[in-house]
Amino acid sequence: MFSNAVRIARLQGFDIKVDPSWLLIAALITWSLATQFFPMSYPGAGQAVYLLLAVLAMLGFFASLILHEMSHSVVARRFGVEIKGITLFIFGGVAELGSEPKTAVSEFWIAIAGPLMSFALAFGFWLLAQIGWALVPGGALNPVLGYLALINLVLAVFNLVPAFPLDGGRILRAWLWSRSRDLLAATRTATRISSYFAYALILYGLLGLFSGNPVAALWQVLIGVFVLSAAKGTYAHQLQTAAFKGKTVADLMTRDPVTVGPEISLQALANQVLLPERKSFVPVVQQGVLLGCTDTQDLARVPQERWAQTPVEEVYQPPDGSNSVAPQMQADALMRKISETGRRKFLVTDKGRLLGVITLTDLTGYIALLQEVRRMGGKGENT
Repeated sequence: MFSNAVRIARLQGFDIKVDPSWLLIAALITWSLATQFFPMSYPGAGQAVYLLLAVLAMLGFFASLILHEMSHSVVARRFGVEIKGITLFIFGGVAELGSEPKTAVSEFWIAIAGPLMSFALAFGFWLLAQIGWALVPGGALNPVLGYLALINLVLAVFNLVPAFPLDGGRILRAWLWSRSRDLLAATRTATRISSYFAYALILYGLLGLFSGNPVAALWQVLIGVFVLSAAKGTYAHQLQTAAFKGKTVADLMTRDPVTVGPEISLQALANQVLLPERKSFVPVVQQGVLLGCTDTQDLARVPQERWAQTPVEEVYQPPDGSNSVAPQMQADALMRKISETGRRKFLVTDKGRLLGVITLTDLTGYIALLQEVRRMGGKGENT
């Protein structure tokens, strides 16, 4: 998800990473605090003091976000949910779950852990600020502690909004899941509510563009778009999980695919096979023996004027781990392989024998069909 994130630490067994986009929001927070918040809350100091206080406050916010996500991660680990790492990015922080919670109860406690930590931090910083104002009324750190108390309170409350990917969205899904016993249906309802919130936030931001504060309004629009995208992505992921539950490559592959021999020219491959059959990928077979596969990329590597003189045997790809999968491979594992490698078409082989082919279109087509069946009132094969 965050391919450019850089690991900066490892705490309690979790990798702490920072995406380059976080640097933008860190700079904006520091600038805003140094030029607006601290000059108002601690008047009379120099600009260098305000900048130092802003940096301290930004680092405190940085630490607060990590503790928020750490609380999710620690609770998730106790429930047996894999955590890939904790990443800070432009919209805050995220604990990257390697798998979904197995029960509604675990979903709830994993989700609520973050806001509870933020509430605890808000109270702790508020208490320290009160002690500071009592002991050192003019202390420069007092407004920093006050800011951290406020920002953690805002973080806790905002994360309780019932919209993915906020914690409130997961809490809502946990409640719906406990009532219906259907995770997919709970996810669908929760993401629909998330979409309503996202559209409202986008609309509010667009209206705010004409109110004299375009930066805040644009930020609301961006958050709304992010929430909308995350909500749709969450449902798509859960639909995929439900569709592929218990399914293997053998269940979804195309059997008896169109094949070609190694002696056929690229011209004949294009005009007699790929175009008429509407295929972009075909196995290469000779006397029942699988030699490999060829696709439109192989054609693209040869100048078109040479297609008639170039046989497939000069360009085809031998079967290997990059273009072949086993029939017993789980469908969701294949989808991850597609996501990681970018390759969308595979031979299905067993001990060198061709059993079929499977493509991303086969997988997405099955998901679409299952969704249509469920929409028409049937439960399909997975509920």
